[in-house]
Amino acid sequence: MKIKKNLLVSLIYELRETDSNGPVIEKVESDNPFQFIYGTGRLLQSFESALSDLSEGDDFRFTIKSKDAYGDRREDLIIDIPISAFEIDGKIDEEVCRVGNEIPMTDGSGRQFVGVINEISGDTVKMDFNHPMAGVDLYFSGKVIGVREPTAEELEHI
Repeated sequence: MKIKKNLLVSLIYELRETDSNGPVIEKVESDNPFQFIYGTGRLLQSFESALSDLSEGDDFRFTIKSKDAYGDRREDLIIDIPISAFEIDGKIDEEVCRVGNEIPMTDGSGRQFVGVINEISGDTVKMDFNHPMAGVDLYFSGKVIGVREPTAEELEHI
């Protein structure tokens, strides 16, 4: 059966940065395949497009350029935030406010973002709100191990 809209797809794959020789980012093996319902808009459109019309048993290899994945890194998403934003009862929680931590934040409109603390200096915390994979070309290689109609229970989880 060919991959098409609203079918459950099972894949095994290896995701590498840039190309087939890049560092491995993720590996999905047959004991726990990646499963999704094709065409529901939950995955990168460029990822689904690369799998379009493949069938169970087909191998695949493709690159998704950063602009078609998580976008290019943007300097305007690296922001200085007053350290006072991390105060609770007048004290900075040093377990939370430390370089490398991912912190959920909310903007003035109530939208939530996750930022990584890059630097703490004086009264300022420099946070990066770029997606961790921004600016990275993604290279996938793998195999389609299943294509079928989803069960009613699987459809509930869309």
